[in-house]
Amino acid sequence: MKRLSLAILALISISFATQAQDDTQQEMRTIFGSPNISSIGGYGALNVGYTKINKLDAVQIGGRGMVVLNHSLALGLGGNGVISRPVYDVNLKEDFEFAGGYGGFIIEPILGSMQPIHVSFPILIGGGGIGYLKHWGDYEDDHNYENYDEDSYAFFVFEPGVELEFNVVKFMRFAINGSYRLTSDIDLNYKKTRDASFADTDIAPGNLLNGFNVGITMKFGKF
Repeated sequence: MKRLSLAILALISISFATQAQDDTQQEMRTIFGSPNISSIGGYGALNVGYTKINKLDAVQIGGRGMVVLNHSLALGLGGNGVISRPVYDVNLKEDFEFAGGYGGFIIEPILGSMQPIHVSFPILIGGGGIGYLKHWGDYEDDHNYENYDEDSYAFFVFEPGVELEFNVVKFMRFAINGSYRLTSDIDLNYKKTRDASFADTDIAPGNLLNGFNVGITMKFGKF
């Protein structure tokens, strides 16, 4: 009986010692966990697209630089420049256009990155500015620079998107993309020095930049 008691006591002691050793070696686990990064890459991209500004057709050109983690998540910076087609302003009696740009931080989850065709979901958060400018062809020989820019305004932007990507070669990807641009209210007004009938009135509604964008993107790097 004494021998049995000693054996049980020894087993309990060994069990506690083993558990203590495991607790010492095991890293604390948290709700969100610690990311296990097994692969780091990166890419640079150029994109061209179509959008609308205040219901006017517009061209959008941009780029981004990204770091790719585990082939499944890209983080980086990017931005776009936009310019609308010129339109005749009945108040100013000349052609004017909207032009500006925006940029910020981009997070891009990637699904099935190693497959020849897959999808990603870039999300841009940042800021930018937009102006109402005299069409360049109308002031090519005009040296009255103060009339080039009727008004300009800064804004916050949030733009989620989706891209259908094609792995062309190991270092190059081609994507067809779509996104929705959502900005804070934009307040563009005619100058106070204009004719009293329209001076200091709105040029366009505050949501003139809100809307869908479509385009293509070329990516080069290590994915």
